[in-house]
Amino acid sequence: MKGKRMRPQEVEQQKRLKWFHGARFGMFIHWGISSLLGRGEWTMYWERIPPEEFAPLAKRWNPKRYHPEEWVALAKSAGMHYMVLTSRHHDGYSLFDSQVSDFTSVKTAPRRDLVGEFVGACRRAGMKIGFYYSLLDWRFPAYFTGPKKDPTGWAKLVQCVHAQVRELLTQYGKIDILWYDGAWPHDADAWRSAELNRMVRKIQPHILINNRSKLPEDFDTPEQHIARSPSGRAWETCMTMNDHWGYCRADRNWKPTRQLIMNLVRTTSGSGNFLLNVGPKPDGTIPQASVKRLKQIGEWMRVNGESIYGCGASPFRGEMVGLTTAKGSTVYLHVFYWPGEEICIAGVKNKVKSARLLATGKELTVRQEPNSVRLFIRGLAKKPPDPYDSVIVLKLQGKPERIAGFPERW
Repeated sequence: MKGKRMRPQEVEQQKRLKWFHGARFGMFIHWGISSLLGRGEWTMYWERIPPEEFAPLAKRWNPKRYHPEEWVALAKSAGMHYMVLTSRHHDGYSLFDSQVSDFTSVKTAPRRDLVGEFVGACRRAGMKIGFYYSLLDWRFPAYFTGPKKDPTGWAKLVQCVHAQVRELLTQYGKIDILWYDGAWPHDADAWRSAELNRMVRKIQPHILINNRSKLPEDFDTPEQHIARSPSGRAWETCMTMNDHWGYCRADRNWKPTRQLIMNLVRTTSGSGNFLLNVGPKPDGTIPQASVKRLKQIGEWMRVNGESIYGCGASPFRGEMVGLTTAKGSTVYLHVFYWPGEEICIAGVKNKVKSARLLATGKELTVRQEPNSVRLFIRGLAKKPPDPYDSVIVLKLQGKPERIAGFPERW
């Protein structure tokens, strides 16, 4: 917004987003009765399971080992500052009490308000709370035929959506994020999204709303890839640890911890947030492969979190060795590819006042060549001090600037 006077609604939006930009890292949770099948959260659709055949799963699902305080403790230990739970996914099963549906965790086998328990655990731990809510519901034939061919059926679906969103935002106190999904292929007018979001804002004026109701709202949501918003809007990339969002028993294609940390840094270096998914098992426990990775990320974050929280993009990068994040007049050089005893980066216009290793505080030698774009950092060990990402703190004179005419990318 530099050089442009912000409108009042833009000022209010920036106030809402302040904590979000500071947090940078959150947990996504895809969980529901489809976990019983153990083949992912889209099983009903891809296997074309009729609603009457899918519904009996609700009589069998009883997650006796669901203890949301354990989820929250794991998220906090990983360095996450907010959590987003699937209150209802595309199969229409709601993890909360609803007056407009009997297909809920309260009225079927669990006999528990799973969302309510989640909210309580988050609130006791000071964790920001988000609700994922799918607009679409595969149990409604009108979703597939569309509003023009079945206006009556479509009206019932949309009425259910609006009623359930109201329930979610009036039954649990302050909620920080409303994370829509499933609007496709229908447009915002079909879902009455403008009306829906006006209601949401009236109930919870502070809440952040994503862009998946087919309206832009507060933040964009690239999925399974890192791509900063071309318009400069707030954004958050969501990613899985393996190839599925919901629990898939046979999916052992787990991403290495190093890759997950690099994705977190890449996202932060583009001024975005990283929402990392877990898919709990039917009993409510999180798979050990996910737990292991989250604990390892947490160990790294306890040492290096300063280079993530509240940070964003810097105008120069460390392309040959890694990436940079920035906060005020401080730049954090994330070295993924340790070159040895010396690092050279280019394009830094500012005078570099000092350099040190974030993990140990060891002071490093800096030399900037006169009339040159090159900056040399020396006094490094031959081997990287961190197996995932070694961070060097650069204290600059003034706000980070790139040398004029030096391209960010060739």
